[in-house]
Amino acid sequence: MSDNKLKDHKQIGQEQELFFTHEIAPGAPFWLPSGMIIFKQLEKYIRELTENAGYLETSTPIMVKSEIFKQSGHWEKFGAHNMYNLQLSDENDDSKPVSYSLKPMNCPESTIIYRFRPRSYRELPLRLSEIGRLHRREKSGEVNGLLRVRQLTMDDAHIYATEEQIFEEVSNILDMMMQFYKSFGFEYEFRFATRPETRAGNDKMWNKAENALYQALKKKKIKAGDKMGDGAFYGPKIDLHIKDSQGREWQLATVQLDFHQPEAFKLEYIDKNGKPQRPVMVHRAIFGSFERFIGILTEHYQGTFPLWLCPVQVVLVPIADRHQKRAREIAKKLENEGIRVEIDDRQETMQAKIRDATLQKVPYMGIIGDKETEANNETLLSVRTKEGKDLGQLRFLMFLQKLKKEIDTKV
Repeated sequence: MSDNKLKDHKQIGQEQELFFTHEIAPGAPFWLPSGMIIFKQLEKYIRELTENAGYLETSTPIMVKSEIFKQSGHWEKFGAHNMYNLQLSDENDDSKPVSYSLKPMNCPESTIIYRFRPRSYRELPLRLSEIGRLHRREKSGEVNGLLRVRQLTMDDAHIYATEEQIFEEVSNILDMMMQFYKSFGFEYEFRFATRPETRAGNDKMWNKAENALYQALKKKKIKAGDKMGDGAFYGPKIDLHIKDSQGREWQLATVQLDFHQPEAFKLEYIDKNGKPQRPVMVHRAIFGSFERFIGILTEHYQGTFPLWLCPVQVVLVPIADRHQKRAREIAKKLENEGIRVEIDDRQETMQAKIRDATLQKVPYMGIIGDKETEANNETLLSVRTKEGKDLGQLRFLMFLQKLKKEIDTKV
């Protein structure tokens, strides 16, 4: 497909009924049922990765008192222009307004969870994950479908560790990034972002943080491009950049090292000698945000999602009314095995049904006629792919095994 024929993700989202935007909520997508299937499958995948890596899932409030962002340093950098803030009356004194904010990031609130009780060195590294809803006041001219939104969902995580644990934690995150993006066939490269001009903390803190990330890259033998001065205000970071099918470059995943916020919030753990010490805070996101990732993925695949992500994985097409009973039997068997299936029992020709399923990018069509209905002691169906390839008659178990293998391997 030539570049001038490539569809925008917003067009695909409308055509396949995945998502849309509306003037009633600028910069905040409406997710339709089919789009939510893709969203939930990605959510399931990232949860599997994080659980297998020893993360503990948490959730923090969307609206909090603004003072926490003043303490973290985010208020000075983002508060006036990039946050949604409101004044509410004090519960005990109406004359005293209290400033609240819709959180634009999860990290300050993660420190509240860390401080829930005293921590021991035996608990570290403590890996806390959160799939959190965030709000950022993006300029109206920059808002663009799912690629630039004001309401976003982030696959966030914050790891609290000792300085000696930094290398292993960062290395594991880099491995997770590579595993994740390889599963989608993306080309990727890493970039090392160093201290910006406006930053929190002192040079000693920054030297230590930058050296730690540099050593992790060196020991992993990863060549990373330079993003001089593009670090977060609280610490340096390693970003993963991908190229999509259109050759466009995107910065998505990130791992960031933070000595500032543990100091700002006076975080502590008790070491093996019984003395209080500051942990290091490692920030990590694999998607970047669900919205942007799904927007990129939609354009990358041009709506032809891999089987494991497809809202509908199989469409069954009974040729005549007398074949509908067998279609329902097969659909029930597939549903019991976790396959997302629909029956097209409209009063249309078989050719029209096949055409419509192909336009909707459904990976497999199972055609059921007299041969499939009359098969003795066997459940058969004639299978076609969305590309128009005829796989012939397949036994149900053979077809099911094919589907499950494709789903499990995420090809």
